[in-house]
Order: sequence, then structure tokens, then C-alpha cells
Amino acid sequence: MFTSDDINARIKDRPFVPLRIIISGGQTFDVYHPDLLMIGRRALIVGRASTEDPAQFEQVTRLAIMHIIGLEDLPIPALPSGNGQT
Repeated sequence: MFTSDDINARIKDRPFVPLRIIISGGQTFDVYHPDLLMIGRRALIVGRASTEDPAQFEQVTRLAIMHIIGLEDLPIPALPSGNGQT
């Protein structure tokens, strides 16, 4: 069983590693930016990233922390190659 302190410690790791939250019903939530999570004592608010700005949310889901059964690392998205010039 996870606690709010466990989740808080995980998202404060630097560098941030994207994660998948797994809940007891089997549903998963992928988080690619730490600003999309808000941690309470008994609940976790998970934001779904906006297409315009991945650090802002379009929709949120509230999860009971007692139903979180897993936190898995996700691959870090690859940065575009090249020097940024076109």
C-alpha cells in the first residue's frame, strides 16, 4: 500500500521520471510532468495533459490513495535530434 509520502517522494526525484499510476480496478494513469499531480493525505488529483502545454491539464481525476497498487517508471520521451535549426 502506498502513502501520500511515498508518492510525494517519487515525484520529487530529480530528474523527474514519468510514471504510470495503477489502481486496484486495473485502470492506469500516465504522468509525464510533476505539475500534473496534486497530493492530499487520502487522495491524489491526476491531471490529463493539455495538447498545447503538457504542464497544464485539460481534465482531472481524483483517486483514493488507498486504491493505488503500483507506480511504474515510464520511458522518458526522446528529445528531437539536431541543433534546433531548420
